[in-house]
Amino acid sequence: MGLLARIRKEWFIIGIVVVILSAKLQPSLGVKGGSLKPEVTVAYVAVSVIFFNSGLSLKTEELTSAVFHVRLHLLVQSFTLIFPLAVWLLLKLLALTINQWLLRGLQTVGCMPPPVSSAVILTKAVGGNEAAAIFNSAFGSFLGIVVTPVLLLLFLGSSSSVPFSSIFSQLFMTVVVPLILGQVCRGFLRECLERRKPPFGAVSSVILLLIIYTTFCDTFSNPNIELDPTSLLLVVFIIFSIQLTFMMLTFLFSTR
Repeated sequence: MGLLARIRKEWFIIGIVVVILSAKLQPSLGVKGGSLKPEVTVAYVAVSVIFFNSGLSLKTEELTSAVFHVRLHLLVQSFTLIFPLAVWLLLKLLALTINQWLLRGLQTVGCMPPPVSSAVILTKAVGGNEAAAIFNSAFGSFLGIVVTPVLLLLFLGSSSSVPFSSIFSQLFMTVVVPLILGQVCRGFLRECLERRKPPFGAVSSVILLLIIYTTFCDTFSNPNIELDPTSLLLVVFIIFSIQLTFMMLTFLFSTR
């Protein structure tokens, strides 16, 4: 396989490296309040476009049938709820003497609901069940409004007030409404879409790169971040080990 063919095939991975390096070189462009205004363009526009894109590309029958895959949904949501406990147990067993804020951050991320946009895009990229990913991402995010604060209190002893109504309305307006609008538009454009086959996956992947870029811009623009390489490498190893373990467990449970 030639170099150009390899680049075309792995363009998304290369894109991730490029946007991270770009964020490191010029973080002010993508930080909150910066030129790109990610608090609007990413939090609302980008996520809405991703789900409008999914609604436009998926057949209505695929979405409706995905809703009734009860066993699949139970498996996905169970893993989502078990994950924070697994992280907590692993950190207790390892008893690592590294940057405690990194460990608390790892536990906090473990308590978060499933990522709405990236879960859908990456599932589509590997040829998975995009409709089921949409349902579980949306359902998990709505469930997380209640579950995440409880998990944070349980594992970290941290409590805070949660603006339920604003989070619920944001999720509804950026996930459910664009998805429905995409389905409505698909009803009028079905023949054209099936004939031309637009690059829905590529569009969503480009938007995900924008989300990654702005996320790392916020990270690199924080002057208070001081991480020693050893602690960072250990956390990367922990994340990789947890992901690999859960992938194996998912494979075992889903192939029974």
